[in-house]
Amino acid sequence: MSIAKNIPDNIKRVARSVGYALYLDNADDWHGLPLILRQHLTVKDRASLAFMALRAMDRDDAVQTAEAALTREAGQPIAPLFDHMDAAAHWADMASTGELKVYALASFNRLSPGNRAAFLDYVQGRAAA
Repeated sequence: MSIAKNIPDNIKRVARSVGYALYLDNADDWHGLPLILRQHLTVKDRASLAFMALRAMDRDDAVQTAEAALTREAGQPIAPLFDHMDAAAHWADMASTGELKVYALASFNRLSPGNRAAFLDYVQGRAAA
């Protein structure tokens, strides 16, 4: 009996994506990998992968890698490829908490008073739901 036939599709997709990123070794493929990992793996699965990858490294390299992963900043948002919401969501996935706060506040402050009120109604309505 082949174990490959019993591996769930989500794990096969992740394995292929990791393989592609390793083989192609370019920034776009590596930066797309977190989205695939979040979509197809549980938090426990992702933590196990991260833990074992760090354990496979020398201590200094593991510490530098973990610090780099946890100190992420996205820089300024890029021009939208499809629509503004798609670009904003992509940027927000990579942004640090500090970046999210300052861009959210600056964007909110640039809205007209009517749009600010509509935005607050929308956000407060979502929080109540």
